[in-house]
Amino acid sequence: MDLGGEFCLVCGAAPPLYSGRMCEKCTRERVKLAEVPKNVPWTRCARCGRIDFQGKWCEVEEDELWNELVQRNVEFHVEVEDLELGILAQEVDGRHTLVHLQIEGIIDDLLYTDEKTMRARMSNGVCLTCTRQAGNYFEATVQIRSSARRLSEEEFLVLRATLNTLLEEMPDDPMFFITSEGPVTGGYDVVLGSKALARAWGRHLVSNHGGQIAATTSIVGRKDGADLTRLTLLYRKPGYDLGDIIRWRGELWRPSNWSGEGAVLEKIERRERTGASWRDLEAATVILRQNELHYIEIVSEDSSVAEFLDPNTWKMEAVRLPYEHVTGRKLLLARIDGEWLSLPYMGMDGE
Repeated sequence: MDLGGEFCLVCGAAPPLYSGRMCEKCTRERVKLAEVPKNVPWTRCARCGRIDFQGKWCEVEEDELWNELVQRNVEFHVEVEDLELGILAQEVDGRHTLVHLQIEGIIDDLLYTDEKTMRARMSNGVCLTCTRQAGNYFEATVQIRSSARRLSEEEFLVLRATLNTLLEEMPDDPMFFITSEGPVTGGYDVVLGSKALARAWGRHLVSNHGGQIAATTSIVGRKDGADLTRLTLLYRKPGYDLGDIIRWRGELWRPSNWSGEGAVLEKIERRERTGASWRDLEAATVILRQNELHYIEIVSEDSSVAEFLDPNTWKMEAVRLPYEHVTGRKLLLARIDGEWLSLPYMGMDGE
C-alpha cells in the first residue's frame, strides 16, 4: 500500500474500492441486496375470498398475491440495478405459505445474488361488502314494472340480466352489491347497496329497452350531521319492443328506436317516421310481437304483388309488396285480422 494512497476503510486493502470506500470483500459482507421479513401477514375475506391490501379489498389471483406481498414488504437496496426476481410459493397448510425468493442485481458494478424465504400468514376477515350484505344493508330499490301489458318471466329475466352486464363494465366498488331480489306482484324488485348503481342501471334500462323512470328519496336517519337517504327507482317498461307492431292513432306502426322521452315510430303503410312521447303512446296497443312475424319465400312476384304459400294452409296467397321491396328477398309477413300484410324491413329484422 502506497503512503497517501486509497485503501479500504475496514481492512486496509488496496483498491479497487466500492461502496463506502471498502474493498469488494468488505462491501459484500456489509451490503445487502434486500431486506426480507421473516413473517408477512395478509387477510382474506372468509365469505367472498377478497384480499385486504391496506384497507382496500380486491379480487387477486394467487400468483399476483405473492408478487404483491413481495412488492409491499421486501425492501430492495436503493442503488440496485438490473434487478431480477424469482418467486416460488410453497403451501405449508391452509394458513401458512413459504415464499422462496431468488434475487439478483447489480450494485456499484458488482453482481449480487441472494436467496431468501419469507412466511406468508393468512388470517380470516370480513370485507365491508360482506359485512353490509350480512346485515341486509341497502341504499336503493329498483322496481321493474310494465305498462300496457304484463311482462313474461323471460322478459323479466332479460331485464335482470342487464344488471350483470352493467356490473362487469363498471369499476369495482365495495357498495356495488345486491342485497336481495325476487318477483313481486306485478313485477320484479332488486334491492341494491348503492344509489349510484341503481341510477346507472335505470339509465341503462331506458337507453336499451325504452320506458320511464320515476325516482323517490326517503330520509332514514342522520350521520355526522348529514341526512341518510334511500332511493326507490320505479322503471316502467313499455308493453312493446323495437320491431313490434302497434296500433296508434288508427294506424299501424313499428317502433324503430328509443328516444329520451319516447320512441321513434315507422309507419307500415308508407315511408313515414315520427317521434312520440310516452304520454302520447299510452293509448297504443300491441298487435303483434316481432317474434311472431314470418319470413316466407316468394313463389312469384311483379312490381306490386307477390305470391307465396300460406304456412298455415299451404295454399297460394297474394300480398301487396311493401315500399322499398328488394327483388328476391323473403317476405316479412304479419297475420293481422285474418289477412296477410307484408312489412318493410327495418334494421333489427332478420331471420
